[in-house]
Amino acid sequence: MNNARVTVPPPRNEPVLSYAPGSPEKAALKSQLDAFAAGSVEIPLIIGGREVTTGDVGACVLPHDYRKQVATYHRGNADTVDQAIAAAAAARPGWSEMSWESRAAIFLKAAELLAGRYRPIVNAATMLNQSKTVFQAEIDAACELIDFWRFNVSYLPDIYGQQPESAAGIWNYVEYRALEGFVLAVTPFNFTSIAGNLPTSPALMGNTVVWKPASTAVFSAWWLMKLLEEAGLPPGVINLVPGSGGQIGAPAMAHPDLGGVHFTGSTEVFQDMWRTVGGNIAGYRSYPRIVGETGGKDFVFAHASADPDELTANLIRGAYEYQGQKCSAASRAYVPESLWNRCRDEVVGEVEAIRYGDVADFTNFMGAVIDKASFDKQKHYIDAARTDSDADVICGGVCDDSTGYFISPTIIQAHDPRYATMETELFGPVLTVHVYKDSDYEQTLDLCDRTSPYALTGAIFGRDRQAIGVAHERLRHAAGNFYINDKPTGAVVGQQPFGGSRASGTNDKAGSAQNLLRWVSTRTTKETFVPVHDYRYPHMQER
Repeated sequence: MNNARVTVPPPRNEPVLSYAPGSPEKAALKSQLDAFAAGSVEIPLIIGGREVTTGDVGACVLPHDYRKQVATYHRGNADTVDQAIAAAAAARPGWSEMSWESRAAIFLKAAELLAGRYRPIVNAATMLNQSKTVFQAEIDAACELIDFWRFNVSYLPDIYGQQPESAAGIWNYVEYRALEGFVLAVTPFNFTSIAGNLPTSPALMGNTVVWKPASTAVFSAWWLMKLLEEAGLPPGVINLVPGSGGQIGAPAMAHPDLGGVHFTGSTEVFQDMWRTVGGNIAGYRSYPRIVGETGGKDFVFAHASADPDELTANLIRGAYEYQGQKCSAASRAYVPESLWNRCRDEVVGEVEAIRYGDVADFTNFMGAVIDKASFDKQKHYIDAARTDSDADVICGGVCDDSTGYFISPTIIQAHDPRYATMETELFGPVLTVHVYKDSDYEQTLDLCDRTSPYALTGAIFGRDRQAIGVAHERLRHAAGNFYINDKPTGAVVGQQPFGGSRASGTNDKAGSAQNLLRWVSTRTTKETFVPVHDYRYPHMQER
């Protein structure tokens, strides 16, 4: 048995590769893109380390060219969910009792595999199946997931080192046990890093997991499973079960051994999951942990002192990177009249010049939205704004689904600050701008705070330090991640722990020790070295 007091390798943020012309990473990625585009694989469920097929098959298509597919995948059902839960239960004793150093080593190896040989594989899978540009895939599927695995491991010694005081003659200590039961991880399409972190962060703490990936991102999830298996993850620790929410989520959440839910997705789905847990509460073995990060209606708020060029560049990156399909994307902006009069034409000109199309063409800034449902939603709101007196479509608004689900980067100017697109999460490349009177700065800050039910990310732009301070205070609860003179996207693991509250989730900060603590149940032990021999207390000797 290893009795060393192990020191974890200091984590470092993975450098972002450039993919510049002639670079080796570009050549490797282009080769992998070609290989994936030329073939199609059949993806089974992975249950207890075994490949399971059901015959109910879905397709992994390219959103920017939906006639092409890179894979087919088998959908799970209630029977396979039961199998996955049983496999998780069988794996749990050995996994939870394994030394934390051994568990940690698996995820540190996974990080190195992703930083090396798997980097072009996972990036290419993300680019094709989720329509991400090379840069968006690199910062997500490679760098952020590598960071999650490295930094999560680095938090373990501090967590396990949090111990109580011991009085004379007594030894007190706390152990951090895995939850009783399995964790259900439900992951989104928009970040491969989140898809990798949600099942692995509970697993790192000794839990076993049933993983339901988004149906529109099964291809990258499959490659992450292959990577984790190669890193040494034992069978049954994470069980991959694709399928619809009803087929997978419903039976899993009805199971008495549900120990926790780790979720990223829509507010509506998360609220329904919470209701389900509440309705089933008497039938569970223990109270399930519920951790979720949901939607956002994220703001950029400009003060009259803001630099026009800085505001323009960050509005574009914040609103249109990955087609606005980030829960942190800038989707509403508040700009004072004086500043809007100076920068409106520049903003419109820059947005209209944005290139979008096939993500395999590295000159494009955007790809397509994820599927037909998203395309239809964007088109509905854009078409409504064209005919509504409370708003104007001032640039973009082109919707073309003839070959892929393309929405051009769009700006809607809302005359009514409570207009629908100022409040509703669209999850697409649509930015709504409300222009306010310079003299109404503080009132408009209050309006920003009250307009949306979400509280995920937000940003303030300005050079007036007093104005920045006012915004920082007035918008204290409007964003879990707040940015000063920067776009409201791009949180880095280890630097900006990510999460929001209100309708945006439980704010358990992915990529931090706070999140990992949600996946353990503590037990306190008190050992008394010289126990008492007489039950009587001194006061009982009264005469």
